[in-house]
Amino acid sequence: MSTLPTYSVVVPSFERGAALERCLAALASQTLERARFEVIVVDDGSAHPPREVIARAAAVLDVRLIEQANAGPASARNAGARAARGEYVVFTDDDCRPDAGWLRAIDAVAARHPGCAVGGRVVNALGDGLYSSASQLLVDYLYDYFNVDVEGGRFFITSNLALPARAFHAIGGFDDSFPLAAAEDRDLCDRWRESGLAMLYAADAVVHHAHALGLLSFCRQHFNYGRGAFHLHCARAKRGERPLRVEPPRFYSRLVGYPFGRAPVARAFPLAALMALSQGVYVIGYATERLRSRAPSSRFVPA
Repeated sequence: MSTLPTYSVVVPSFERGAALERCLAALASQTLERARFEVIVVDDGSAHPPREVIARAAAVLDVRLIEQANAGPASARNAGARAARGEYVVFTDDDCRPDAGWLRAIDAVAARHPGCAVGGRVVNALGDGLYSSASQLLVDYLYDYFNVDVEGGRFFITSNLALPARAFHAIGGFDDSFPLAAAEDRDLCDRWRESGLAMLYAADAVVHHAHALGLLSFCRQHFNYGRGAFHLHCARAKRGERPLRVEPPRFYSRLVGYPFGRAPVARAFPLAALMALSQGVYVIGYATERLRSRAPSSRFVPA
């Protein structure tokens, strides 16, 4: 009789076969014993599902492919979690490359704190990219701001997050009514904490994120984050939770100043400008989605 794995790594994917192959190669290099984890790739309606990529990876990895019609990353992650056999379901993305010791670092924290969610560190794999650097700095700032207490985390992104499978299903998994890859992770973290469950930060569990951005794609990303925040606001209202609050002015002043001391001065200035731009575009995205929600249903079509 085969032994069930401890960890089920779920990787949603859409039209990124080459990036997915690099992700699977990194997972095949994990130092955690191979029998202790499986990998489930969920293709979210790609025109060319990555069947050959999975077939090649299967020679060195316990990996399966699930195919579904395009329904967004929240739905894809839920599909992978439903098929998972592990005690923990672990999420990363197809444009990520986990360190070789990633799962072992998660395992060390999970062993000391069973039943808790574990969020790891995400680093920018495109060090010279100005826009990807700014986007990653924003994540770093939010982690510093919301996860001051290592054993009392409030928010982790789904490119590096592990949760006990039973508790994940008990809170309903991801809310797949979120139309974008935006704020569905914040919503999950909210409901996890509302259920009285803890979230721990594991700095040694590192994932390298290779998401190339230009000015337009950077603005589109943060515009969509603003749109997602509106859906988060609505989800919280449905649960009777207090609405999202506007952070105090020091939150924004510290955010804009965050690149200084973390990058050379000549680079810190454009990074700071992009941090400020991200917040302006975010507000526009939120306002746009709010206006769309008030339009007649026949005219409200999420992008």
